[in-house]
Amino acid sequence: MRTVAEPSAEPIITLKQLVERLRTYLDADAVAEVERAYAYAKAAHEGQMRRTGHPYITHPTAVAYILADMHMDHQTLMAALLHDVIEDTGVGKQTLRDRFGPEVADLVDGVSKLATIFQSRAEAQAENFQKMAMAMARDIRVILVKLADRLHNMRTIGALGAEKRSRIARETLEFYAPIANRLGMNDLRVEFEDLGFAALYPMRAERIARAVKAARRNRRELVAQIEATLRDCLEREQLEATVIGREKHLYSIYSKMKQKRKSFADIMDVFAFRIVVDKVDTCYRVLGAVHNLYKPLAGRFKDYIAIPKANGYQSLHTTLFGMHGVPIEIQIRTHQMDAVANNGIAGHWLYKSDDEAGGGITAAGSHARARQWVKGLLELQQRAGDSMEFIEHLKTDLFPDEVYVFTPKGRILELPQGSSPVDFAYAVHTDIGNTCVACRVDRRLAPLSTQLQSGQTVEVITAEDARPNPDWLSFVVTGKARSSIRHALKTQKVAESRALGRRLLNRSLANADTSLKELSEERVEATLGELGFKRLDDLLEDIGLGNRMAYMIARRLTRDDAGSSETGDDSSLSVQQGGGTLAIRGTEGMVVSYGKCCYPLPGDPIVGHISSGRGLVIHRDTCRNLGELRKKRDEVLQAVRWSDKVQGEFSAELRLEVVPQKGVIAEVAALMTTLDASIQKINTEERNARLSTVSVGLSVRDRVHLARIMRRLRALPSVNGLSRSKN
Repeated sequence: MRTVAEPSAEPIITLKQLVERLRTYLDADAVAEVERAYAYAKAAHEGQMRRTGHPYITHPTAVAYILADMHMDHQTLMAALLHDVIEDTGVGKQTLRDRFGPEVADLVDGVSKLATIFQSRAEAQAENFQKMAMAMARDIRVILVKLADRLHNMRTIGALGAEKRSRIARETLEFYAPIANRLGMNDLRVEFEDLGFAALYPMRAERIARAVKAARRNRRELVAQIEATLRDCLEREQLEATVIGREKHLYSIYSKMKQKRKSFADIMDVFAFRIVVDKVDTCYRVLGAVHNLYKPLAGRFKDYIAIPKANGYQSLHTTLFGMHGVPIEIQIRTHQMDAVANNGIAGHWLYKSDDEAGGGITAAGSHARARQWVKGLLELQQRAGDSMEFIEHLKTDLFPDEVYVFTPKGRILELPQGSSPVDFAYAVHTDIGNTCVACRVDRRLAPLSTQLQSGQTVEVITAEDARPNPDWLSFVVTGKARSSIRHALKTQKVAESRALGRRLLNRSLANADTSLKELSEERVEATLGELGFKRLDDLLEDIGLGNRMAYMIARRLTRDDAGSSETGDDSSLSVQQGGGTLAIRGTEGMVVSYGKCCYPLPGDPIVGHISSGRGLVIHRDTCRNLGELRKKRDEVLQAVRWSDKVQGEFSAELRLEVVPQKGVIAEVAALMTTLDASIQKINTEERNARLSTVSVGLSVRDRVHLARIMRRLRALPSVNGLSRSKN
């Protein structure tokens, strides 16, 4: 394990060493092609020097050697040797294509485009990360070359100035290490983290390194005893296995001390071992043996063999009470699982001829999972509103603590900790998420905001005409769910604002005994031109959003001089100027909202006002805010009524005076649930020793539904007073 050594002390890799390494797994023709690429790169970089003082060719040679340790194919090694040629020497992609073929040229071009992936400006950083997603989608080997390039740069980072060293180290910890982890490349991740930690916080890293060294001496005897006891136990059970003492790396210790607020002693008190066996069946037999040897700690067993992690990692994890009460963490896995855990996607090339005896994830399976992740990145990119939104979703995706849940058919889905059934629905398919209306968790109806736990079975209930709810954005955690909801809401709002704009304009035109359909196409086109719109839909959208008044547009469309300027005194606006009564159906969507000041319900007399950027807001006609709205120059009142076929649920708020006693809140909540009311919030405020005020936000169908709930609440012995909230 690499510790806090001087990074710039990295030994120089020669062509001879590289060729010797390649001959262990490549044929002579492939090695000759790599040598040809080396000769070209050396000539192209002639005279260029690195900050370390060495000829520049030593860097691409070292990158190629790192990839050779992964048994990468010869095209990837050629691309590694040539990866800086386009950027640093002026050689074009076409020249490389002519000399080395399209595959190598495309790989070099993909890596070159990532050269400036991390900039100081957040926007540039995000945009360049999008380029990485696209390059990875075309050929996943691009990211492997980039990771190897960054690894060698980190090994020689000591030659850089302090400011640049800190920036590169931070980028490595924030993005490159998590990407290596997401691709299952644990060895690479560990080295990235330790090198980044040493460069970013050299004093902290040095202190922890010294403490680990001292602790190692003190623990040596106990580690040997535990290791011997485990080996003896497995021999008695006639189980062939390799027992290895594991040591936490420096950055892992630092992270646990910082995040979990643990002392160094607490972390080092845990002894960790890995037991590697030949096949899956033996893993479970070993688990039984060690559980018989030492008492297992309840709730600390995890089976990542039956349910692998998102990056393909498989192992059994258990924590035991060892001798003298010492905690022992044990990982049990096969040789194949160990190789995939350490090398991840690179194992596809390292072990692609191997198959796991007895089942389990193969290296090729890890490669397939990596491709699936990259495909998900592209979906995020397409749905993100901008590059910053994409990077926000990506960061969420790179730092997951997974939960594993089941579909009704038994398929396993991995989701980040804190995921809801809405996250689950979008993980199954975007259309399932967009039309989700309810869910069952372990066969019981549950709120869509429920936080899922590993092992639960989730069933999503959909409705064909359902649409995403903006409130979902307050609890979803996956990037896919968040970006899909935002994308759907943008599309939905445009369509709804156009529909509302058409209705408002037709209402205003009805005062002149006409409608949009009856107006001549020439008149409509002329008005659109005067107002600066290319399409009628754009004008209708503006009206629906409240940016333009429907009656003013109606005047333009109906008067003789369509070219005259738009005039009118906003201070004299009245309900009649809205152009007749508009029927509210409850299905208009986001461009019709309901005042939180007065909570209008179907059955209440109502008035609407059109507010710029918000669309139509509905108030009860007794709302105190209406007086203020009449004084504002940028608001217009609109006569509205409830449609005979109003649908949906509407918010209301009740204020209860209750006797403060045990269980009163539960009693109120239970009653509301039996009467089909959804509780949105409950707040309690103590007035005095004998009375408390409880504010309950709830969803009801209409005024009659609310009246029925209020009658039943008044009958409760603990309720002294009850009223509907109004301003």
